[in-house]
Amino acid sequence: MQTHFTAAQLNDPKLAEANAILRACVHCGFCTATCPTYQVLGDELDSPRGRIYLIKEMLETGREADARTVKHIDRCLGCLACMTTCPSGVDYAHLIDQARVHIERTYRRPVSDRVLRWLLARVIPYPTRFRLALFGARLVKPVARFLPDARLRAMVAMAPPRLPPVSRNDDAQVFAAIGVQRMRVALMTGCAQKALDTQINDASIRLLTRLGCAVVVVKFAGCCGALSQHMGREADAKALAGSTIRAYMAEQRARGLDAVVINTSGCGTTVKDYGHLFARDALAADAAAVAGLALDICEVVAKLGLPAGDRKGLRVAYHSACSLQHGQKIKSTPRELLQRVGFDVVEPADSHLCCGSAGTYNLLQPEISGQLRDRKVATLEARGPDVIAAGNLGCMLQIGQGTRVPVVHTVQLLDWATGGPVPRGLSLNLAANPPM
Repeated sequence: MQTHFTAAQLNDPKLAEANAILRACVHCGFCTATCPTYQVLGDELDSPRGRIYLIKEMLETGREADARTVKHIDRCLGCLACMTTCPSGVDYAHLIDQARVHIERTYRRPVSDRVLRWLLARVIPYPTRFRLALFGARLVKPVARFLPDARLRAMVAMAPPRLPPVSRNDDAQVFAAIGVQRMRVALMTGCAQKALDTQINDASIRLLTRLGCAVVVVKFAGCCGALSQHMGREADAKALAGSTIRAYMAEQRARGLDAVVINTSGCGTTVKDYGHLFARDALAADAAAVAGLALDICEVVAKLGLPAGDRKGLRVAYHSACSLQHGQKIKSTPRELLQRVGFDVVEPADSHLCCGSAGTYNLLQPEISGQLRDRKVATLEARGPDVIAAGNLGCMLQIGQGTRVPVVHTVQLLDWATGGPVPRGLSLNLAANPPM
């Protein structure tokens, strides 16, 4: 792609990066075939190629973002399926990040949008606040259909039927390895996950200690910053990420870590990119170090090895989260681990397509998100599963709103298969419909 940035503009490292990304695009259009929003909406401007043109024009001219550009950029899921497809290696992830930051700095959204985005940024990354918000949402659920805004209805729908107990793993703790210690790892316990599903962290700790890991829950390691970053709130994202980086590096320097283990793949994609986020920051070296330590939990489990198991008869439909398969390029490992312990694993048609969760996307773009969820659920249910597994909490919640098939985290199944409890929800389903 031909670009026309001035020499003065190219002195800005961000614009120089954008220029290099744009020039890598050859207009081939392969990305349109795998873009979920283009498939749903059929508008070229709702494809990666269309958005690249909008971003190019906005950044080259240095103009403030306008409503038309914002509409199409906001509709991007950030699923990164386009990057998996692109034959030219266009770094769309960092380009869309730049566009979102530019929009946040130059565009004045309607009041309702500003309030909603401010609330999301001030509530979800903080587990106590989020729990209080979920409690309030549960009270509103009986009258949710009367709420005037679809986005408010989507927020209320997120609240689970019951809130999980406050996690006992919130404070700094060390869980000893069972048997010979093979690794010492920090577990990122997340922010939304603490409020919505504490079982995932519990299962992760049981599995990792069983496989020989000493597991550390590091105090002050909070939100990774992904949610704020996806909304273009770069300062907020760096503040949250910076606190987390400092917490992990303090533990690394004091007692040593072999890995920072992440069981929510959306967070993992962000943490592995800390080196880029802080490239021109005083925290650059520490950020790169944490990024180098970051591993998805399935990567750690594969490294440690699993004993062969026998769960024949239980059919697991594996949903590959976009942040895992496209963001982190981890595609076959979770499926192979599930097969290793004996589950009958199947995948849906068009497994590369997003379920519509995408961080806050299901709250900010509920109509498009709902269409994508329905498509994903239909392809999963077509495989006749006893349970659906995914490696990302957002995907689990999104898919769970559209199906009666139990939806659990991959690590919960691996924990169960190696001696842990039957995941809640799955146990009730098995009691009613035992596998043949």
